[in-house]
Amino acid sequence: MIPSAAPATRRTFLQQAVLASAAIGFPAVLRAARPNSRLQLAVVGMSGRGYADMHSLASHPSVQYTGFCDIDEAHFAKADADHPGVPHFADFRVMLEKLGDTVDAVVVATPDHMHALASIEAMKRGKHVYCQKPLAHTVWECRQMQLWAKKKNVVTQMGNQIHSAVEYRLATRLIREGVIGKVKEVHAWLPFAGNERTRLLEPPAPSPVPKGVNWDLWIGGAALRPFSPAYHPFAWRDWQDFGGGALGDFGAHIFDPVFTALGLRAPLSVTADNSGINRHIWPTFETVRYIFPGNELTVGKTLALTWTDGGLRPDRKFAKLPPELDLPKSGSLFVGEKGNMVLPHVGGPRLYPQENFAGFTYPKDIKGLNHWHSWIDAILAGGRTTDGFDYAGPLSEAVQLGNVATRVARPPLPKRGSNVVKESPALQWDAANCRITNHPEAQALLTKSYRPGWEVPAA
Repeated sequence: MIPSAAPATRRTFLQQAVLASAAIGFPAVLRAARPNSRLQLAVVGMSGRGYADMHSLASHPSVQYTGFCDIDEAHFAKADADHPGVPHFADFRVMLEKLGDTVDAVVVATPDHMHALASIEAMKRGKHVYCQKPLAHTVWECRQMQLWAKKKNVVTQMGNQIHSAVEYRLATRLIREGVIGKVKEVHAWLPFAGNERTRLLEPPAPSPVPKGVNWDLWIGGAALRPFSPAYHPFAWRDWQDFGGGALGDFGAHIFDPVFTALGLRAPLSVTADNSGINRHIWPTFETVRYIFPGNELTVGKTLALTWTDGGLRPDRKFAKLPPELDLPKSGSLFVGEKGNMVLPHVGGPRLYPQENFAGFTYPKDIKGLNHWHSWIDAILAGGRTTDGFDYAGPLSEAVQLGNVATRVARPPLPKRGSNVVKESPALQWDAANCRITNHPEAQALLTKSYRPGWEVPAA
């Protein structure tokens, strides 16, 4: 029971409800006990994935919104049409302070460079967090996200929603059950890269700040610069100060079934080659090679995972794929002892060569889960998710380590489609101490400088 001498905040009420449910088996939140007993959410970032996440979470019967935050006033319109009367904020720090215990959990869907600060400010206050992929902008920030979630004992989820889709869940089961035997190596690829979308190599010309946009808040912890539509509202992913390029955008999706199926955590080393890179923008195409420790699901003491983008694809000859098979535009290829599995991005797994799997029947009992509802249900039950920061953190660290390797790679690949392997440095990764042991320049890129007042706090 809540002591009569202390006022019952929403936080203490929900905690007491969860404890009561564990003891007597009733629903975690006793909605009949008080009129506002629904789980109350705030959203930071109201367009794109932010609106999509807000809309998907709203279908859970226990969700109610108490705050919407965005630096662009135009981004509130769709959310307001669905949920009129929810207060607006431009600064998530102001929102968290003002709303206090009327917020139980926070959804973060800002550009990547602000994920960590928004999420950690929420976790510091004991709020549960759903954060969009790739979780954070640097390796160090990914590590702090894990540490803060553990320190504050909050329920977390990364927004790589395909983690819960039936296609990826089926693929991970097939791998774990040894359908293709132990895995020799894995390839992952994406058809585009970063600056093919912006086609700019240097900072763009300044433009007037649109009405209703708080540009200072959008910049946040990055170095201040003039507004340009080349940054906001969409193409920020292509710029190193704000996003992670193609790997940062899709690595958390495409690597996810690889990590889940094979139980991967941290690589031993990372090497990269690319089309050429400057301080501002990500390369047009790249190859990133990871070496992971082997385990009972893999062949040998190590496992190679290779990422390519911008039109580069794995060599199909070594995998003995049929010549008539066109590899999907994006996805992954697991090379096993008994055969191979091709897993399209957002598609069902396919087994090759077909004669090796004649008569094989795919399991019918695999079901997809609602990625957003799983987070809410875990909060209400006092449980955890399979895509919490304890899992998503190491996955995102690996993604950002690939970007570190890309930034120090030399020399560039001579042309698109080249298979020539250049002598770029193999970065040796000491995961326990969060450091690169053999390359001081790369070590410095594990983190970044912050504009005063926007520093990400260490746990």
